[in-house]
Amino acid sequence: MKAKSIKGKSPGEIKNALDDCLSGGYKPTLAIVFLSFKQDMDAVCELLDCKGIQVFGATSSGEFISSDIEEESIAIMLLDMDPSHFVLVFLEAGNRSEFEIAKQLGNEGKNIFDNAAFIIATGWSNDMDGEEIVRGVEEGFGSGAAVFGGMAGDDLTLTGPKAFTIGKKSTTGLAALIIDRDRVDMAGIATCGWKPVGIAKTITKSEGNIVYSIDDKPALDLVMKYLGLSLDEQPLNNTVFNLGAYYPLQLERENAPAVMRTAMLGNAEDRSLIFAGKIPKGSKVRFSLPPDFDVIDTVVEECMEVKKKQLQDADAVIIFSCISRYLSFGVMTSEEIERVSEVWKSPLIGFFSYGEYGKSKNGKHEFHNNTCCVVALKEK
Repeated sequence: MKAKSIKGKSPGEIKNALDDCLSGGYKPTLAIVFLSFKQDMDAVCELLDCKGIQVFGATSSGEFISSDIEEESIAIMLLDMDPSHFVLVFLEAGNRSEFEIAKQLGNEGKNIFDNAAFIIATGWSNDMDGEEIVRGVEEGFGSGAAVFGGMAGDDLTLTGPKAFTIGKKSTTGLAALIIDRDRVDMAGIATCGWKPVGIAKTITKSEGNIVYSIDDKPALDLVMKYLGLSLDEQPLNNTVFNLGAYYPLQLERENAPAVMRTAMLGNAEDRSLIFAGKIPKGSKVRFSLPPDFDVIDTVVEECMEVKKKQLQDADAVIIFSCISRYLSFGVMTSEEIERVSEVWKSPLIGFFSYGEYGKSKNGKHEFHNNTCCVVALKEK
C-alpha cells in the first residue's frame, strides 16, 4: 500500500494538489480527511468522489501531515489500499443512542471480516459519550475489539464537530473504517503523561457524563475554587474548556490505569460539568497538571515498543491527538509529531481532537481524553 499526503487552504488548492498527485498514474481508493469546520467539506468530498475515492473524515481543531501543523486548513492522506481489505461505514444516531449505532457497527464488522478492527471518527454534542461508543462496538463485535480513532473538533468553538463521508455529515454521526486484519496489519498505542496532583476526591452525584457534585459540593464551583478562578472572568464555555485542557481529571480505577476525563462544558444554572466521557457516582478522581516535556520521550518509547513487538514496518501512520496537548505544549507539539514520524518513517496525518479511542500500554481499548493515540497500518 502506498500513501501520499496533500494539504491546502481551500478546495481549489486541494484540487490542484490532487491532480498533481494522480498525474503519475497513482490510483488511491481511500482518503483520510481532516479539516476545519470552516472549510467546505462537501466540495472536498465531491473532488474525491469524482476520482472514485472513498472518504473517511472528521472536522478538526488543527490538522497536520508530518510535523507541519495547520489551522483552518485541509489535510488529506490518500491510500491505494485494496478495496476488498476495508469497508467504510457511516452511521447516524438520530433517534438512537450512540451505544446502539456503535453496537450496529460492531455487528457489521463481525459479519464482514473474520478478523476485523475499527478506525473511527465520531461527532460531538452534549449527548455523545465516547465510552458508550466503545462499549457498543464491543457489545456487537465481542470483547477485546480493536478500536482506534478520535472525536471530531471544531477549532475550539464547541459549535458542531462533525464526522463525515461522501454525502453524509453529522455532529452525532460515526464514520468507521472496518479493516480486515488478515490483509492489513494494524497496531497502535494511546499515551498520556498527565500527572495527578492533590488528594483524591469523590464524585457524589453524576449521571452519565454529567457531574453535579464532587465531595458534596457543586462540581463547577469546586473546580473553579480549586483553581482560584472566577466565572466572571470570561465566557463560561471558554473557561470550562480551558480548565479541561490544562487541568483534566484522572478517573481512578481498580486493576486498571487511570483514564483522563476532560470538562467540555459547564452549566451555570445547576453548577454541573459536562465531560467528554462517563464519570460514575462514587468514583475517585484527582486533578492533573500538564506533563513535563519528557513525556515526548515516553510517547516515542511506547511507539518504539509497538514497532518492535507488533509492527516493524508501516505504510501509513495516523495520529489522533487531544487539543489539550497542543494547548499545553505549544510549539513543542511539532517535536512530538516529528519524533513519532521518525519511528516508522512513513507518511503521517493527524488532527487535534476532543477525545481519543485507543489502547494504553497496560490497559484495554477504551475512550480517552488528553491523550495521543498513534495508529500504524501495513497492507500485507
